[in-house]
Amino acid sequence: MPAPSVSVRVPAKVNVQLAVGPSRPDGFHDLANVFLAVSLYDLVTATEAAGLSVGVEGPGSEQVPTDDRNLAVRAARLLAEHHGRPADVRLDIVKDIPVAGGMAGGSADAAGALLACDTLWGTATPREELLAICAELGSDVPFSLVGGAALGRGRGERLTELPVGGEFHWVFALADGGLSTPAVYRECDRLRGAAPVAAPEPDPALLGALAAGDAAALAPTLANDLQPAALSLRPALAETLAAGAAAGALAGLVSGSGPSCAFLVDSAPAAAALVAALAGSGHCRAARATTGPAAGATTIDSHA
Repeated sequence: MPAPSVSVRVPAKVNVQLAVGPSRPDGFHDLANVFLAVSLYDLVTATEAAGLSVGVEGPGSEQVPTDDRNLAVRAARLLAEHHGRPADVRLDIVKDIPVAGGMAGGSADAAGALLACDTLWGTATPREELLAICAELGSDVPFSLVGGAALGRGRGERLTELPVGGEFHWVFALADGGLSTPAVYRECDRLRGAAPVAAPEPDPALLGALAAGDAAALAPTLANDLQPAALSLRPALAETLAAGAAAGALAGLVSGSGPSCAFLVDSAPAAAALVAALAGSGHCRAARATTGPAAGATTIDSHA
């Protein structure tokens, strides 16, 4: 008889606005981070086992650690400690969110592991406690649990859910290799120099365009304060952004700390055409079409 298991689907994200404030004493930055979950998913399955282990498959899986550097492993361990129980679980992760692409794949896996283990173990952790564990794991993990659209304050972990009035079509251009998030923030600070930095605030026009489901209105409001730093560290991304614009995207930006670029288009046919143009441009290793908003971590299969 097979061991009990629970499978959870978790989405990628795009930062439609990432406003970065001054550096804090703890080394983080205050953010106004407008997240939108998109329909590229990882699948995390938790199976009853003796001890804690993880396996990873799918594109880019060879880049994902399978020790305590893996956020899903840390998530299972933290949840077990929270309830004073052993972390007896086998985690199997099937990747479809691009690895090291600025799309929160590792954070998604952590959120998926938390929900899968909580369901498997019957620990029924209150949502606020789950979100607190998410925040301990990383700034993007709480949003991976929540999904939809949300404004992230603090370092991005304090969420206010946002209304979205329709479906938005996106194309991601995937770069070779990753960009270190801490390195991008350090470069952001270096480029800013000693100039005073304003407290980060969401753009009311952007929030209004999201609420209205209006891609044409959203396009000119897309913004990422980390983009100049990402371009400084990876100048070729400027060519990717230019290729997307030339191929008809409404707007484009570096996704989070990069190195993926996200392009907003007005329809599924426009997304398919942009994927084809980018794939043949020589300015990215692959392109993926998707839509948002998408649901957060969701249990899709459970075998007692």
